[in-house]
Amino acid sequence: MIEGRADESVITRAEAPRAAGIAGLVFAALMTASLVMLRRHPGTNSTAEEIAKWYLADNERRVSLVGLYLVPFAGIAFLWFSAAIRHNLRAFHDRFFDTVLLGSALLFVAMLFAAGAAAGSLFAVVEFRGAPAPTPDAVGIARGLAYTFFYVDALRAAAVFMIVTSTVGLRSGVLPRWLTVSGIVIAIVMLVSVSFIALIPLLFPAWVAVLSIRILRRRALDVSEPPLDEPAGA
Repeated sequence: MIEGRADESVITRAEAPRAAGIAGLVFAALMTASLVMLRRHPGTNSTAEEIAKWYLADNERRVSLVGLYLVPFAGIAFLWFSAAIRHNLRAFHDRFFDTVLLGSALLFVAMLFAAGAAAGSLFAVVEFRGAPAPTPDAVGIARGLAYTFFYVDALRAAAVFMIVTSTVGLRSGVLPRWLTVSGIVIAIVMLVSVSFIALIPLLFPAWVAVLSIRILRRRALDVSEPPLDEPAGA
């Protein structure tokens, strides 16, 4: 029985880094795609005629519907990614860092879901409840709420996640210095930014994608490099 449990432990440790890499790439792809698709929604400067035309155009509605449904799957992939990251780094961070890492991941996903719900609320009521096209004021309120959830709340939680991951990776030497430093710099930009710049949200999935590729590449080279959950020279 003891030998069987040991074998299961080895398999779990071997699969965790790969799971983190794959889940991170899936999250990066889904989040980027959803952001691009949902930005096709009418803005606050759109006229009533433009808004009505958009809601009556099948192609536009379908693109936004796909983007809306990608949001929860992106959040699920990120939860999987964050769980695998915590598993990989568990040997290097204490309970404080572990709590902050978990809390920031959960907050990010919660705010991402809320932003997606706000962005798709008017679209959903028109598409599934047969409501008329919303007024410019209603579009402005829904869009402002979605932007607040995402830019003010979700991106801050994502920045905390990046800072904790980068700090642990830098102190332990598990991650390359250029990746951890770039993560901290990007996180600071996300923390202090007060404008709705379209490119800023793309920095987070891009960093997660690079980290995921690094994890997968490290697993491919684990003959010469220690796994992420073991200190070098252990």
